[in-house]
Amino acid sequence: MKSNFLMNFTVDKETNTVNVKREFGASLSNVWSAWTEPEILDQWWAPAPWKARTKSMEFKEGGRRLYAMVGPEGEEHWAIADFTSITPKTNFKYLDAFSDSEGNLNVDFPRSDWDVNFSENGDSTFVDIAIKHKNLADLEQIIAMGFKEGFTIAMEGLDKIFEAK
Repeated sequence: MKSNFLMNFTVDKETNTVNVKREFGASLSNVWSAWTEPEILDQWWAPAPWKARTKSMEFKEGGRRLYAMVGPEGEEHWAIADFTSITPKTNFKYLDAFSDSEGNLNVDFPRSDWDVNFSENGDSTFVDIAIKHKNLADLEQIIAMGFKEGFTIAMEGLDKIFEAK
């Protein structure tokens, strides 16, 4: 089912940035929780039929989330999020990267810098994300890997969580 909520996905090749603005039919505190609590993140972060599984998460400045995206055949792709800044219910920033199951960086893939902003407007909460890459080649590699399609499916999975509440 396609979402009726706003989703703008733009790629700025001048600044090597992907910008995503997404609306959710849920309160700011519910949306914040869905983005910052591993029990909820694991329900939607991977694009279906994949599942996310958090091995460890310390949501604080200097903290880290280590998680796997687990495929339907049991294959695992590990990643880390190193939290660099957190302003509760407003913004958090982190460095995202592929890794091994112990959190060691996989240098074959680019690292990206996420800036995630939250705002409430009426019955909707907006999440505004800027994902900056070191250079154009890194940006193009992530786009070629299907980032837009996968992220869109994950956002729709989050909609389903809010609909069920």
